[in-house]
Amino acid sequence: MHEFTGRFAVVTGGGTGMGRELARQLAAEGCNVAMCDVSARNMAETVAIIEADRPPQGTRVTSHIADVSDERQLIRFRAEFEQQHDTDRLHLLFNNAGIGGGGSMIADDRADWERTFNVCWGGVYLGVRTFLPLMQAAEEAHIVNTSSVNGFWASLGPAVSHTAYAAAKFAVKGFSEALVTDLRLNAPHIRVSVVMPGHIGTSIVANSRKVMTGRDEDRLSEDDLARARARIGRMGVDVGQLTDQAIEAMAAEQHRRFLEEAPTTAAEAATIILDGVKAERWRILVGEDAQKMDAMVRADPELAYEPVFFQRLASEVGWKLGG
Repeated sequence: MHEFTGRFAVVTGGGTGMGRELARQLAAEGCNVAMCDVSARNMAETVAIIEADRPPQGTRVTSHIADVSDERQLIRFRAEFEQQHDTDRLHLLFNNAGIGGGGSMIADDRADWERTFNVCWGGVYLGVRTFLPLMQAAEEAHIVNTSSVNGFWASLGPAVSHTAYAAAKFAVKGFSEALVTDLRLNAPHIRVSVVMPGHIGTSIVANSRKVMTGRDEDRLSEDDLARARARIGRMGVDVGQLTDQAIEAMAAEQHRRFLEEAPTTAAEAATIILDGVKAERWRILVGEDAQKMDAMVRADPELAYEPVFFQRLASEVGWKLGG
């Protein structure tokens, strides 16, 4: 699929970050887009940005509330898409929605762990299950599943537990790779790509907290503060000396740094992904840090989870550590 004009696309997690940029760039090419998210406010901002871009006349963009870990909500989203876009087929499916959190099997709450896993893995699996019939009805189609560099390196470094997110992203990568053959045998007009972004400037840090708590607010609740204290404490900081205001300021700074100091912007990431789809690449690494990380893990997998590997990796990709 070398151009998107007149096509129909579904984008999950379209309220912010890469999902927003995918929806914006697709619409700019004249592709009809249906996006879902759990935040109506964020999707309204995405729609306003798209409208300000003045996409080609006749391009339709719709927004839908849906939690991708809930199959019933995805089925409702599919029905709304068919009705509002007046179509029975789908050309592009971007399973992009994801959250972080619940990193440790031991120290973190089971519900938080499973919430992260069910959104990041379940959202991809259920997205394919739900929309596959519409893609089978199209003359050609492409599934794009967002994994992560944590889909081939299950770590954020030696001081942070990261099992929920990494396990989910490994599942997405393996599922997508298995689909290459499955689709070739049983639905050869459908292609699949697995996307593995490095550090992309998005709001995933703040958004994950909101999804975990069910509160679409910027201020931290008492539960949020307790979670943040526990997380910071496990990194060796004496949290007993920190006020609630200090904890909140640290959380805000973490969000700012992740968004503003990333080597690749969400807009750049979306362009790389869409170019990869047009080039019919099944494996799309996003960002120079992802390229370097992939090469380093492949070169010495036995060392990949040792502190010395992380220090070398951080130096190679230019990550700022500490402070």
